[in-house]
Amino acid sequence: MRRHFRWDKKYLYWGVTAFCVVACAILFYMALNYISLLGTALHKILGILSPFIWGLVLTYLLSPLMKALERNFFLPLGHRIYKKRKKKAERFARGFSVLASELVLLAIVAALIYLILPQLYNSIETIVANSGTYIAQVNDWLTNVLQNYPELEDYALTLMGDAGNSLEDLFAWIRDNILPELGSFVTNVTSGLYYAVMGIYNLIIGIIVSVYIMGNMESFGAAVKRLLYCVFTVEAAEKIREAFVFVDKTFVGFINGKLLDSAIIGLICYIVCALLKMPYALLVSVIIGVTNIIPFFGPFIGAVPASIIILMVDPFKCLIFVIFIIILQQVDGNIIGPKILGSSIGINGFWVMFSIILGAGLFGFWGMLLGVPVFVVLYTAVNNHIVKKLKRSDLPWEISDYRDMDHIDPVTRMAVKKAPPAEDEEKK
Repeated sequence: MRRHFRWDKKYLYWGVTAFCVVACAILFYMALNYISLLGTALHKILGILSPFIWGLVLTYLLSPLMKALERNFFLPLGHRIYKKRKKKAERFARGFSVLASELVLLAIVAALIYLILPQLYNSIETIVANSGTYIAQVNDWLTNVLQNYPELEDYALTLMGDAGNSLEDLFAWIRDNILPELGSFVTNVTSGLYYAVMGIYNLIIGIIVSVYIMGNMESFGAAVKRLLYCVFTVEAAEKIREAFVFVDKTFVGFINGKLLDSAIIGLICYIVCALLKMPYALLVSVIIGVTNIIPFFGPFIGAVPASIIILMVDPFKCLIFVIFIIILQQVDGNIIGPKILGSSIGINGFWVMFSIILGAGLFGFWGMLLGVPVFVVLYTAVNNHIVKKLKRSDLPWEISDYRDMDHIDPVTRMAVKKAPPAEDEEKK
């Protein structure tokens, strides 16, 4: 008799599972062998998509400004113009909010190009040109300060003499060879011109992409949510959505707040330095403002080169500048920063320092800048997981419950406090 072949779903499932495992193992082996080629391909893909990445970054940075303008100014204005036409009022408000946000961005870029960069170049050129005079001034100042201590004076002058000769040679080489050829170097080197053109191209396309995304933000958000609920269960999708909302809130609040805080600090520094007639006030203020973006270490990183620049011109003003920077950073840390960033970022100073050092070691400048918000997100995720697990186990979940705890009662599952020292002695 003829016997018909019958499929067994169990064996089919095992076969498909084994095939997938073997295929994944082969792919993993190939990935290890061709990791460099994968890195090159990834780098090329990122290069092709860089205009869209710029657009996403610009959207991320400009969307809070766009929403604030839309909510507080253009939407009420639109309702007044189109009294009973709600959709037209909303389109009017969105269009002008996006336009105003992009104009703010272009104004900042234009200010950097036409106002700040030329003055920075002139300041650096003046420093190089007058380097010999500055070194002599520092030498004379040290002589006057140390004249009552002959041994220290001889040692300091010996060091300054050696450093002065090498610095004079370095500055002379920069002044005589680099600066005169700087313009022709930039215009004639093909790679430099290529990267400049690509930077302009990425910026233009990025602005266009950001305009399109901000103009249709609700549609993009709806598409992402639909895909999320299509792929995952409702419970998992809700958890992912809440996680994305928290990450977005943390990053947007930190980055935009830090940029605003640094701009305010740089402006205050420039105003005070100009009133005190500090040398190279703009250059020094830009250094202080830019480095202030880096949490915790930024003020110290910026104060060192700025103080050295002023020290070469006027040591007494350098002392005044150091005192002013200490006061400014105290005001920033206790008044301006908390008002902009909030009273706390959710982690204490130890973890802030840890995240910055770890981020800088792994990813350089961007790690120093973004290390804190990334660590806040990871720290919050781990803390939420610990709290949920303790609550499921019916155990105390507040950190304060564990401060003076001796043990947890296995029956009541409550924290038992440590006995005071006097009670311990009585028991003994």
